[in-house]
Amino acid sequence: MPGLIQILLDKCTGCTLCVKSCPFGAVHMANKKAVIDMAKCTLCGACVIACKFAAIEIKKDAGVKKDLTSYKDVWVFCEQKKGIIQTIAFELLGEGKKLAKKLGVKLCAVILGHGIEPKIEELSQRGADKIYIVDAPELKSYQDEPYTNVLVKLIEEYRPEIMLCGATTIGRSMISRVAINIDAGLTADCTGLDIDEKERLLLQTRPAFGGNIMATIITPNHRPQMATVRHKVMKEAEIHKSHRAEVIRKTYSGDVLKSRTTLLDIVEEIEETVNLAEADIIVSGGRGLGAAENFSVVKELAKALGGAVGGSRATVDAGWIPYSHQVGQTGKTVCPKLYIACGISGQIQHLIGMQSSKVIVAINKDPDAPIFKVATYGIVGNLFEVIPPLTKEFRRILKK
Repeated sequence: MPGLIQILLDKCTGCTLCVKSCPFGAVHMANKKAVIDMAKCTLCGACVIACKFAAIEIKKDAGVKKDLTSYKDVWVFCEQKKGIIQTIAFELLGEGKKLAKKLGVKLCAVILGHGIEPKIEELSQRGADKIYIVDAPELKSYQDEPYTNVLVKLIEEYRPEIMLCGATTIGRSMISRVAINIDAGLTADCTGLDIDEKERLLLQTRPAFGGNIMATIITPNHRPQMATVRHKVMKEAEIHKSHRAEVIRKTYSGDVLKSRTTLLDIVEEIEETVNLAEADIIVSGGRGLGAAENFSVVKELAKALGGAVGGSRATVDAGWIPYSHQVGQTGKTVCPKLYIACGISGQIQHLIGMQSSKVIVAINKDPDAPIFKVATYGIVGNLFEVIPPLTKEFRRILKK
């Protein structure tokens, strides 16, 4: 059983406080004593807190417990696409090195794919002490089942103490499946990581309640401690060409690598501007643009600066720009050297995704727009009158 709860009849007075406190309607009275309906009970503990007579006893995780001392090392899942390691992996290796040092363990990189042997040296130079590599044709392109199955097998065999993964489309899809399969906790979209050295706990910090507070979450009873981390919130690991890692190559049977779905094709989004997540300059448009066709002024400015095009959630929901361009809590977290917000009011959900930018320029006709509170420079005016002259001037200057 995952847990056990019981009524101590000799202590129960029939006061009904537990009945009133249960949010799931799992407690009722019979013969003036409390009775728990186990079909409804979730072991939330509300009744235990409400009972003034200590008449309810709950024991969570009453089954076989893991030997937590057998888990060690910090693992980083190194996402790759078409054989190119994504920069989020280097960010996690940089942060993972700090965590591993505090715990006195090794930093390990995990990479899955096909034809990825040449990437071993790259990961080694980024500070990995061990590299777990699974190279198979079935892993050439990401698919949920084989990637999940392989990572679960690796974790079950080698028992990492901490498992980190990027909060990317692939990372979010895969790591939640892994956590369920190995009965581990998972904290999503972390913006900060640290170690409680005394208890050997991973301190996982993430925005909560729309970014109004920062919550620090721990997983004291399960291993590995798992977290996904947003892109561009941590520094990349430095390159040390002389560093060499131990390489562990694993192979698995067809049963582990099989998938119930078949990947037919991958259609790449064709863009004239650079990738949003990698850009040093981002020009984003908001509801103030008024219509999808008006995004052309934002795109022209981005093109002139050699930057990427972003958008607020409102523009994505309106169908003016694809979701892949969305900046914010439910989109991408970016940290460019220059972020230009055009017609974006600056709601907290958007600010979470871009407020770490080095320089923020806001263009908005509303002088009281929240975006100006985080902006380095603000321009109050009609964006259709402000942006075209800026674009023209940047083209003239940069042409020189």
